[in-house]
Amino acid sequence: MAGMRWDAQRLDAEDPATLPGMPTLRGLLRSVQVPEFPGLTFHEVRSKSALNEVPGDSAVPFRWTINPYRGCSHACVYCLRGDTLVLMADGRQKAIADLRVGERIVGTERRGTYRHYVTTEVLAHWSTVKPAHRVRLADGTELVASGDHRFLTGRGWKHVTGAMAGRDRRPYLTTNDELLGFGRSADALDVCADHRRGYLRGGLREHVRFIHLVDPAIRRTCPLDGIAVTSDADLRVVEVQDLGLEMPMYDITTGTGDFIANGVVSHNCFARGTHQWLELDTGRDFDSQVVVKTNLVDVLRRELARPSWQREHVALGTNTDPYQRAEGRYRLMPGVIGALAGSGTPLSILTKGTLLRRDLPLLAAAARDVPIGLGVSMAIWDGDLHASLEPGVPSPRSRLELVRAITDAGLSCGVFLAPVLPGLTDRLADLDAALGAIAEAGASGVTVVPLHLRPGAREWFSAWLAREHPQLVPRYQQLYRRGAVVAPEYRTWLAGRVAPLLARYGFDRQAGGAARGADVGDTPAGIPGDGESDFPAGSLPPTRPGARTAQARPAAAPAGEQLTLL
Repeated sequence: MAGMRWDAQRLDAEDPATLPGMPTLRGLLRSVQVPEFPGLTFHEVRSKSALNEVPGDSAVPFRWTINPYRGCSHACVYCLRGDTLVLMADGRQKAIADLRVGERIVGTERRGTYRHYVTTEVLAHWSTVKPAHRVRLADGTELVASGDHRFLTGRGWKHVTGAMAGRDRRPYLTTNDELLGFGRSADALDVCADHRRGYLRGGLREHVRFIHLVDPAIRRTCPLDGIAVTSDADLRVVEVQDLGLEMPMYDITTGTGDFIANGVVSHNCFARGTHQWLELDTGRDFDSQVVVKTNLVDVLRRELARPSWQREHVALGTNTDPYQRAEGRYRLMPGVIGALAGSGTPLSILTKGTLLRRDLPLLAAAARDVPIGLGVSMAIWDGDLHASLEPGVPSPRSRLELVRAITDAGLSCGVFLAPVLPGLTDRLADLDAALGAIAEAGASGVTVVPLHLRPGAREWFSAWLAREHPQLVPRYQQLYRRGAVVAPEYRTWLAGRVAPLLARYGFDRQAGGAARGADVGDTPAGIPGDGESDFPAGSLPPTRPGARTAQARPAAAPAGEQLTLL
């Protein structure tokens, strides 16, 4: 769900002891790898809190969430915006989003008291979503990175953001710092005598700039290999700006533990998902690192027993999927469901994970005591397209079977048909087949959401589209010419195409004959606007007479912005 920025929940334990190699993760009990989950490492921790409060300016119709896991087996690490240029071993630059494992790039290594540029290899490549910050340097170099990313300064490695004291204490960039590297290398060509002489006497910066401007066809060796990391470029930090949004970001693991990003030395960021403070060994290629709150259920029971708890709706699955692969080992959700239901607290679960089927008997029993909502998201029915865009996620067909199992258990289930991809999943036959199958499975309601491309996601998706479906690039440039939201004419077209199908399969009529979301501004039934209307019938717990509800939250985003392809 785009637009939600959850407060970071510290995983601090009463015992401050930590394991060797994990100096910043307090409360860590152990890290384990098990044969039944190849490629996953589980970091078991003790958590001080279970309930997370949603920021007050959010438009979502709930106030509280629970996230049993930090990180997700569907996502990995991300620290730099996708268009950040990485210096390749042959002297060229390549967007970090387009890098591939095995490619040769430039890193650094310490030789005596100095660092030198050396050739290294991309060992792993990841991407996800994090709050974005812009770092601007005196020579005009700009970098967009997450707050936990680190750059090399004259005073050592420093994070983009941090604090002088408290939990966020760590070295961080200020305007007193100067980054190491050569900075901007390819301004617009301005041919003059001084410019020509610069190639001969301008040093490393002009050498690299010449390569990037002229792009010579033959380069057999790295032009920087063995050169000391020094430069006369003015790389003083001028500003570190919080952009106030989250965007997809990318990171890599290299053999040296660093690389050159937009002309400055950048550290490998070994964060996973939302557990950015967890540092891993340099060069190790983990498919996923998942932090598990092993004591979550006990902590939750204590919080629910407080006299101040008002038994407001608690949502699960809005940040990380509670039914990801780790749940198969740790089985936290049965305890969470039991604690919430036992305290009289309404709950909802949104998931792509078919493991929810295991807990259907428990959910059916709990639904007799408290209101419960269940939601399943799916969008891509073509197997090849699913494998390309959603690797590691249960197939839409298996999620359809989950919907059927939920309704067979006597529970309501709403489906998010999202995101609809122009030219790829919006054909009439595809939408008809999808909505027909969802209706046949017994879904209570459907919300149809077109693709939304926020800054950063746009670059990532554009790179994927150019690689996989280049013939669609001009169309997407036209449809998203105004920015993140698809053009109004497409929304109107999609609404017109979907409306008869919703009517055919009964999704435009709810209790009392009213169409859910109908006639709300320009938003037709089945196409989300904001707040509660974004959620299909069945995905939120029904309101019972006299039940407490969260305070209404203002509608902040235009129609269709709540679900995003990432």
